[in-house]
Amino acid sequence: MRAVIQRVRAAKVTVLDELISSIGPGLCVLVGIKSSDTTTDVEYLVRKILALRLFEEEGKRWQKSVKDLQLDILCVSQFTLYHRLKGNKPDFSAAMKGDEANQLYNHFLDRLRQSYDATKIKDGKFGAYMQVHIENDGPVTIELESPLPKQIEECVDK
Repeated sequence: MRAVIQRVRAAKVTVLDELISSIGPGLCVLVGIKSSDTTTDVEYLVRKILALRLFEEEGKRWQKSVKDLQLDILCVSQFTLYHRLKGNKPDFSAAMKGDEANQLYNHFLDRLRQSYDATKIKDGKFGAYMQVHIENDGPVTIELESPLPKQIEECVDK
């Protein structure tokens, strides 16, 4: 599972000029799911997203998390994060397919809501052609990838 996390002043998702979700200060998280991802990958990303210290405290950078400051999170499913190029054309065969990806993405949202404040978790519209409006703050952009199964065991052991 892959996430591109942006610290934002504001973000919103529209579909056909209809507002789907919007947030003020917080994080916009673009989420890609590959065909081999499981609930273990979800748990890893949820834990990391909520713990990342991307915000300032009293002028000191990288001190507070979105959870510490009780800020919003806007999640957007984005299968294009799992691409490879065949010449100049992107190939998305590594991405998990439709219904299965939707189920795992919804599980990801549920786990974020259970681990944080459900009212602060927003999302786009799975599978829709969306316009994502991001006012990046910094700019700060962090890329996360869930580890492979063997790497997960090593992370837990430490």
